[in-house]
Amino acid sequence: MTASSTRPGPAPCGPRSAGAHAPAAGPARSAPGATSYHRLTGLTPVLAVRCAPPRRGDGWLPAADLTARPEAVRELIAHDARRGLARYGQPLRPDVAAGFGLHRFVWPVSLLFTLPWFLERRVPLLAPGDVSLRRRTEAVELTVRPTEFGCLPDDPAAGSPQARTVPDEGALAAELRRALGEFLTPVLAAFRPETRRGPRVLWAMATDAVVEGLWYAGGLLGEPERARAELSALLAPGESGGRAGSAHAPGADRRPAPAPAPFTPGAGFAPPAPGRGDASAAPGSAPDASGTDRTRASCCLVYTVEPGEMCGGCPRVTRG
Repeated sequence: MTASSTRPGPAPCGPRSAGAHAPAAGPARSAPGATSYHRLTGLTPVLAVRCAPPRRGDGWLPAADLTARPEAVRELIAHDARRGLARYGQPLRPDVAAGFGLHRFVWPVSLLFTLPWFLERRVPLLAPGDVSLRRRTEAVELTVRPTEFGCLPDDPAAGSPQARTVPDEGALAAELRRALGEFLTPVLAAFRPETRRGPRVLWAMATDAVVEGLWYAGGLLGEPERARAELSALLAPGESGGRAGSAHAPGADRRPAPAPAPFTPGAGFAPPAPGRGDASAAPGSAPDASGTDRTRASCCLVYTVEPGEMCGGCPRVTRG
């Protein structure tokens, strides 16, 4: 496993969801996404999500601080600099530590949006002021304060004041891209001076984190194939990006949205190249049982500190 990426491998599988579009139990009484967050927390020791107001102190960092205080960004990056020094026995380049820090923020936070979409067909409409996190050595804790959410017309909670109903699957996918993109835009801007990368590369890094997060969760849930299919549709190049014939972004004019902007087009899934191993797998682990490879949209730069850990799916390898 690379320093900055997480990909599904052998892991205990929880029960399958009741259906691809199953809504949460008691939708009018529980926060949107709460069922999905509870389920994920029960499946993995590396991520815990609680529905609660943002926290501060005792290691907790409100996500809004990253967009308001440059020192908060540097504090988060310092955590990865310390981890890198402990792991590799040498300091990480400052921009590399910043890239690791950005990935390790976006990876879990993006699941606050993508997992309820995947399991419940609901998109929590979150802002940085609704989220806080606390990072441990190998785990992340999150609090989230979901209120409004996007959903389909047949959702049992579609008539609630908190619901923003969209007409179809394609529109819901567009709502997910819009909501997550709006959340990440100020965060990427805050990290940009530290990573020393332009917007195009930063959005490629964010795309990798979003894909790898839901792919990992899909593996835990026993649904990696559906996760790959859903991500491929969500990030499909061109004007559709969602279900065929329903590519409309939310809004009064209902004009077709150029999907998947601002994210990098394509989820990167493909059959493995013949004879190519996967340097990103953890030593001694079994390969992905699906036989699927993934080409990352960005390079995590782990090779700058440990050349032997370059990802099998690194664009520096796969794109020559």
